[in-house]
Amino acid sequence: SEESEAGEVKRGSHEKVETLQQVSRRQISSTVRRQLVNKVPDKQKLFQEANGIPVHLKGGVGDAVLYRATMGLTVLGTAYVIYELVKAALPQKKD
Repeated sequence: SEESEAGEVKRGSHEKVETLQQVSRRQISSTVRRQLVNKVPDKQKLFQEANGIPVHLKGGVGDAVLYRATMGLTVLGTAYVIYELVKAALPQKKD
């Protein structure tokens, strides 16, 4: 009697694991897969056009804004470094 109950418990838990595996496989395989559009050829055409625009600005308005922000921060940072160097090189006299 005990052996049959133990066998049923083992078989019951094994069946649960199999059922769980089947359900998980079904959910994974039934997920909707997005079809990604390959944009690389379009981007290649855009960046290889000979239209006189520098390559770092061919991406559009976002590239222009990013470029100008980077250049502005670079100029401000350089000016601040020069200011600090001059301040350190020419200390003020303390009275």
